Amino acid sequence: MTILVIVAIAVIALLAYAATRADTFRIERSTSINAVPDAIFSLLTDFRRWAEWSPWEKLDPDLKRTHSGATDGKGAVYAWEGNKKVGAGRMEITQVVPPSRVVIKLDFLRPFEAHNVTEFTLAAGGTATRVIWAMTGVNNFMGKLMSVFMNMDKMVGKDFETGLANLKAVAEK
Repeated sequence: MTILVIVAIAVIALLAYAATRADTFRIERSTSINAVPDAIFSLLTDFRRWAEWSPWEKLDPDLKRTHSGATDGKGAVYAWEGNKKVGAGRMEITQVVPPSRVVIKLDFLRPFEAHNVTEFTLAAGGTATRVIWAMTGVNNFMGKLMSVFMNMDKMVGKDFETGLANLKAVAEK
């Protein structure tokens, strides 16, 4: 009986701690690319070009991609369905401010459902452009509980860093 009480107290404490976690999250990484904003911008606003640099594109050789809506820019839609590493989801460009900002509505369907916003910001500075890749969203209770055990900033941030390095390599060609 004592063990059950201890386990119950530990579970309650864990759940209470998780409830105190932040209600929202923001993951952000940046890099400097030796290219003009226009050259980078086209790689971001045309989902067909994401295969050239996205860190998730190569994780599933059988990834199913669907493009709809506008060819590029506002209204362009990209849906994917793949293995456990990439899951399934949909992105739609909702705002474009050439050549400095792209906002994307990002809906994950699998392995877990989540609805976030991704934003790319480009700022010219001499011969280089600073590119910021950020994702924001709501941390529901399950997200808060997961954040007790996993650092999403480090996990997703690592993918952002890889993606920005790939984007840099493509844009600087």
